[in-house]
Amino acid sequence: MAGVPLSPQLLLTLSAAIATMGLKLEKRNATPSVCPVGHFPCGNVSTCLPQLLHCNGVKDCSNGADEVNCEDISGWYVIIDKARGTPFPDSWQTECHLREYPQICDCQETELECVDVHLHSIPKVSPNVTLFSLKQNFIRHLPAYAFVQYAELKNLFLQNNCIKTVSRDAFSGLYMLQRLYLSHNCIEVVTAGMFRDLHNLQWLILDNNQITQIPGQLFTGLNSLIFMSLVNNSLQTLPSSGVCEDMPALNWLDFASNHITTLNSSVFPMCSSLTVLSLGHNELEVTSENTFSRLQNLIELDLSANKLVDMPDNIFKDLQSLQTLNLSRNPLCYIHPNQFDNLKSLQSLDLEEIEIPDTHSRMFTRLKNLTHIYFKTFQYCRLAPHVRSCKPNTDGISSLEDLLASIILRVFVWVIATLTCVGNIFVICMRSCIRAENQLHALGIKCLCGADCLMGIYLFFVGVFDVMYRGEYNQHAQYWMESTECSFVGFLAMLSSEVSVMLLTYLSVEKCLAITFPFNTMRPGRCQTLIILLSIWTAGFIIAFIPLHNYEYFGNYYGRNGVCFPLYSDETEKPGAKYYSVGIFLGLNVLAFLVILLSYVTMFLSIRKTSSRTCSKKRQLRNDVAIAHHFFFIVFTDALCWIPIFILKVLSLLQVQIPGTVTSWVAIFILPINSALNPILYTLTTSFFRETVKSSLSRVHRRNIDSLSKHTSSLKLNFLKS
Repeated sequence: MAGVPLSPQLLLTLSAAIATMGLKLEKRNATPSVCPVGHFPCGNVSTCLPQLLHCNGVKDCSNGADEVNCEDISGWYVIIDKARGTPFPDSWQTECHLREYPQICDCQETELECVDVHLHSIPKVSPNVTLFSLKQNFIRHLPAYAFVQYAELKNLFLQNNCIKTVSRDAFSGLYMLQRLYLSHNCIEVVTAGMFRDLHNLQWLILDNNQITQIPGQLFTGLNSLIFMSLVNNSLQTLPSSGVCEDMPALNWLDFASNHITTLNSSVFPMCSSLTVLSLGHNELEVTSENTFSRLQNLIELDLSANKLVDMPDNIFKDLQSLQTLNLSRNPLCYIHPNQFDNLKSLQSLDLEEIEIPDTHSRMFTRLKNLTHIYFKTFQYCRLAPHVRSCKPNTDGISSLEDLLASIILRVFVWVIATLTCVGNIFVICMRSCIRAENQLHALGIKCLCGADCLMGIYLFFVGVFDVMYRGEYNQHAQYWMESTECSFVGFLAMLSSEVSVMLLTYLSVEKCLAITFPFNTMRPGRCQTLIILLSIWTAGFIIAFIPLHNYEYFGNYYGRNGVCFPLYSDETEKPGAKYYSVGIFLGLNVLAFLVILLSYVTMFLSIRKTSSRTCSKKRQLRNDVAIAHHFFFIVFTDALCWIPIFILKVLSLLQVQIPGTVTSWVAIFILPINSALNPILYTLTTSFFRETVKSSLSRVHRRNIDSLSKHTSSLKLNFLKS
């Protein structure tokens, strides 16, 4: 397709085709009266399925109609992408019609390709050349009249040369030129009138240069231009006299990835033919109400990734033909209820990464042709139940219908909660009933079990609210995540996690000192131990409570997902919450883990050193292996729980996109690992517990034997008497 230039008539035909396609999509996606709001039909079948089951990759309709027409084909991207292909067609002709050209170049009829052949200047070729490709060479300057002898040239490719300067007369005489590629160079200055002879130019590509300013009358002569791209330059302003004054046929205009800060009504007054306008990834802060008032034929508008905080409520009032609108990744503080009312033809609306305060379905009800909508979180999909494809429809934890989207999560949240609570309560009761040799250490273990039991209670709460909202979670999602209940549940999880971390650190250090320095009398007594344990609980309470104390600084710290636990950060999280979370998970917890690891390594080395002096080699080896296994599992389970969370926090700081399914696994399976296994590792597998159980069983066995013996003797005596 690259060898066939797109005429304005062809582009207008394509535009009409897209509009027709949109109408067809509207008819195909229209919801019949038999389907309730939020449900859509299986094609021409009377069966209706909820929004969640459409375009989810699974054929839920018997005829598969729920997975048909799911692509968001609004706009021009696919068409232009195909048109911006390689210069030469796939089928090569061996005959060359050029008399003069460098032998290192490839010639086909009147088309010449000199790609990556280390040229430092423009070579001399026959004047009848129609396509001239000089990509990936070392050309640094385009002198005056560089191509004047090539009157028949239609396509000129100069990408990837690091061209720094272009003479005002470099393109003089190219009256037949239709496409000019100057992308991926080092151009800083473009001169007014440099394109004045390019009356038939249809494509002008200046992407990935260093252009800082567009001078007046730069586009003089571009009467036939239909596509212009200046992506990834250094533009800060656009011409106040208007962009399209000398380009009446312009259809596509791309200024993405520049530094443009302001738009006003004087920029696009003559752009009535414009169908695509891309201003994404700039620094737009201000847009006037009449900025787009003359763009009645605009089909696609991209304003994504700018700095727009607010927009006039009537800024889109004249865009009756608009099909695709992208406002994603803007720090919008407010969206007017009637912001989109006039967009009658809109099919795709992108609001990703935008927090929408004061949300109401009124914003989208008049968009009858809307087929695709994109939000920051799936909870916003409740505002557009009439839209067939709403993304995201889950965050990996929750879905539109359930707090816990997966059946595996629903089952295991109860299983792990039960195991955690039962195991820790059993250890607390057992430790309270059996007198231990070290009562202070046993008190620390009971405190640890109490903290871990809170994690089980947290999981029970999540399970209860999952059951409560089953089948209609999306109606309650926003309320749930902003509720006191969610904050309390998150508070319990944070309290449990941090107290458990600090208690494990204290118990590890205390045991390390006892084993490494067995004859040291400077150990904490009962009073000191109680003070330490009380301090740990107080510190954990403060850590968990601080984010609840100042909403302005921390935001909704616990209510960022359905399980109410701040596992990772995102771009819109308040700085206070982000720094606090990093301080806890990558500061305090990493330090605690390193202290625990160091303590157990020191204990292991000390025991090996002691055993080598006092035991035989065989017994020493057996004891060392047993101790190594016990220590390994303690450190391994700690690492299994904490290292994934450390990694999540680091990735979130690096702004890596983290799938929501990872969050669900961490919250339900990984986070409670220590809480569920600590009773086993610190009590049930210890030699003291095993010896106590054996002793208790022996006493019970002896008691039973004595009772049986007495009973037998009594029977014998009665028999003799009888």
